[in-house]
Formats: sequence, C-alpha cells, structure tokens
Amino acid sequence: MVSNRPNTKVVLAMSVDGKIADLSLSPARFGSKNDKAHLEKQVATSDAVIFGAGTLRAYGTTLRVSDSQLLYNRAKVNKPPQPLHIIITNSGNINPDIHFFNQPINRCLLTTSAGSLFWRQCQGKIRRDENIKFQQTLIFETPHQTVDIVAALKHLKDVGIENLAVLGGGKLIASMLELDLIDELWITVCPLILGGADTATPVEGIGFLEKNAPRLKLVNVEKIGEEVFLHYQVSRFAPIQN
Repeated sequence: MVSNRPNTKVVLAMSVDGKIADLSLSPARFGSKNDKAHLEKQVATSDAVIFGAGTLRAYGTTLRVSDSQLLYNRAKVNKPPQPLHIIITNSGNINPDIHFFNQPINRCLLTTSAGSLFWRQCQGKIRRDENIKFQQTLIFETPHQTVDIVAALKHLKDVGIENLAVLGGGKLIASMLELDLIDELWITVCPLILGGADTATPVEGIGFLEKNAPRLKLVNVEKIGEEVFLHYQVSRFAPIQN
C-alpha cells in the first residue's frame, strides 16, 4: 500500500450486468435521482475528484455540489463550495469548447509533458475567455511517458487533499487498483441490463488473475427504490495462493 496519499474512493453506477455505458458508449444517465443525490453527497465530502479525459469527453461536464445542505456542510468546515476537479490524461487531448470549462469550479489538469504541450496547442487555436482554462497543471510522468499517478497522489496529499473521489473511467480505476491506490468503492446497481462483449465496465485494463484479484469487505447495503447501493472497503491482506 502506498503511504502518504489521500483516502481514495471510487464512486460509480452500473447496470445489473456490470456495465457503465451502453453499446454506443453514450454517457451513462441511467441512475435515478437517488443515485444522483448519492453521487453529489460523495463529491461534497471530497476535497478533490478525479476522472479520465475519456469520461470528460463523454459527458462534457462534471457534477457540481448544488444542494444547500451539502454546501453548508462544506462551509462549516472551511472548505470551498466545490472540490478541486482533476482531469487525468496522458495525451492532453481535450476539447477546449466543452461546457466543463464554463462551470464555476477549480479545474486541474494532471498530465505528462507531451500532454501539457498538446493541451496548450489545442487551447491556443481558438480565442477564449480567460476563465476557460485549467487553473493549474500538474506534470508527473513515468519513464514510459504516462502519468505517474503514485507521485501525483503523494503531491495531492502534500497540498492538503485528504479525501479523493474517483469518478471514472474503467482504465483509470483499473490502474489505481493495480497500484493499490483505492480504499473504498461506492457502487450503485441500477435496474437494467446493457449486455455487450465490448461494452464499458467499471474496471478495464488487462484484468487480474483470481489469486491476485483485489478483495473487498462489504461495509453496507441499502435498497432505495429499484436500486441497490453498495459500500465496500478494499481488504489489504495477502492474496490467495493456490
């Protein structure tokens, strides 16, 4: 387990058969108003949220805290109204004209040297308002020119990010599980079946052998309407040896 990093939770909604998007890879909006409220609560209790550029391209926006009680709770503990919203991307390939850049939030780009350069080139092609930008860019990269998520999380901890929510996508979640960077999972099971051999799932990547698969401890189960809300903690013990 990597020390000196934020407590990190994954928050996602999936179909009964474990899909997070349909076969057209359209944005997943199949969760109910209860699921949206649950997601907003998880965002509101975080100092920062992080998600991949693919997720941003699919939705074009991020979820802001708007509930008055949640905003009050943040103000009461001297937190800004919105957590820091971090986009992680190796390439920096982000459309600068999406609505995300008009939302009143503090935005951070976590990328590589090449990704930072590509983003600046994309941004420079079109005249834009001063507010349509990332307020900060963090560059942490491995020798393979991919984002060094371990170093990035240590930096976030050092600058006061105690609680981090991961909102997708499947590749990011897979890579963080492989590196033992996830502490909790909050999963909403929604009442539909999407199917499809190539349909997106919560955890992608190359997968795990059973003996090395991350093990979870079920903390809580709650049924609201036709949805089931699951809360797991990642168990940290020796993997099963066959």
